[in-house]
Amino acid sequence: MKESISGKKILITGATDGLGKLVAKHLVAQGAVVLLHGRNPEKGKALVVELSKVGEVEYYNADYSSLKEVKNMSEVILKDHDQIDILINNVGIGKGKIQVRELSQDGIELRFEVNYLSHVLLTENLLPLLPENTASIINVASIGQELIDFSNLMLEKGYEGFFAYKQSKTALIMYTIELANRLKSRGIKVNAIHPASLMNTKMVTEEWDYSLTTVEEGADAVESLLFTPKTGEYFDRKQPSKAISQVYNQSARKKLMKITMELLKDFIQE
Repeated sequence: MKESISGKKILITGATDGLGKLVAKHLVAQGAVVLLHGRNPEKGKALVVELSKVGEVEYYNADYSSLKEVKNMSEVILKDHDQIDILINNVGIGKGKIQVRELSQDGIELRFEVNYLSHVLLTENLLPLLPENTASIINVASIGQELIDFSNLMLEKGYEGFFAYKQSKTALIMYTIELANRLKSRGIKVNAIHPASLMNTKMVTEEWDYSLTTVEEGADAVESLLFTPKTGEYFDRKQPSKAISQVYNQSARKKLMKITMELLKDFIQE
């Protein structure tokens, strides 16, 4: 029998557009209490008005290019809630329309921060809310992956937007495996997923001028992981798959984690 999400508390980041918005709609309709995140307060308020007619939702605002804003959001969520059953880390930016290296508000390569560091920060700060043996974390990654060059991690040399995007997604999958290993003793599942290729989202159509799949396909794949018994896996849509080889290199993962925690040391809750 399919497990019910009715009454489950689910946090979805990047929920005001595209994949995150559709997943939120589906889960609210199934009776979940959905915590929505976005970076545009007006869009957030409009979504709350829309989804409140169906079920219970709350909205939290933070720009993922600011570690301080993500930290502040995590602190508010910690005050507001004593439990989160499922965390879906969905925020992401693509390759960009112009090939210019961009920095976050913290002076960090933008895609590395938005697609990776801020997810780690939010997740680490909210770990106390995840119940043992039932909670799960889903990290929305990509089939687009690239080897991380630790000597040029911030891409100060030879910047290319699609490379920056793919490197950030590799980092997120590496973190997924590390976190899954850490949380096995607590029975918390952690997986990464490539939901679908070039879905017909606003981001994809603006950057690529065409799409290959639908948001509905991506949402279906993400939702298939809500109660998976697997952990520490990378999924290509609904199937366990293999990421690039560097992801499974323990020394590379440890090196990334050391750099990551150094960058986040002033923002992670003690």
